[in-house]
Amino acid sequence: MRTYDFAPLWRSTIGFDRLFDLAEVAQRASEDNYPPYNIERLADDRYQISLAVAGFSPDDIVITAEQNVVTVEGNKSDKTERDFLYRGISTRGFKRQFNLAEYVQVKGAAFDNGLLKIELVREIPEAMKPRRIAIAGATSSGNVHQIEAKAA
Repeated sequence: MRTYDFAPLWRSTIGFDRLFDLAEVAQRASEDNYPPYNIERLADDRYQISLAVAGFSPDDIVITAEQNVVTVEGNKSDKTERDFLYRGISTRGFKRQFNLAEYVQVKGAAFDNGLLKIELVREIPEAMKPRRIAIAGATSSGNVHQIEAKAA
């Protein structure tokens, strides 16, 4: 795998710290694909992360939302001794992090049929939304009065 040195870009850019941090994290990401997950767009500003967490209960999973990162951690405490002939369902601990864009917030989570579903919504504050600005001094048709009307 190829690695990139972002030092020259740090010298000539301002305010792109988060972008470079994301690129560095993506470079260092291991190939651990456990647990498998999907990311879906449900609408223009609604998303859902689904993690396949078979063998875990809702009590074994902790979801933490902090700034622009959602962290999902799972630790299975198998207190009973069992004699498995074959163990194909993995219950090892995991920690999965998802970086969120600006104004994306976690709205809730649900556990359904072995899938953990995390609902995300992008809510842009009113101050950041585009708004129409009235132009002062412009004549509008509401100010024009007809003085005299003649029938032709």
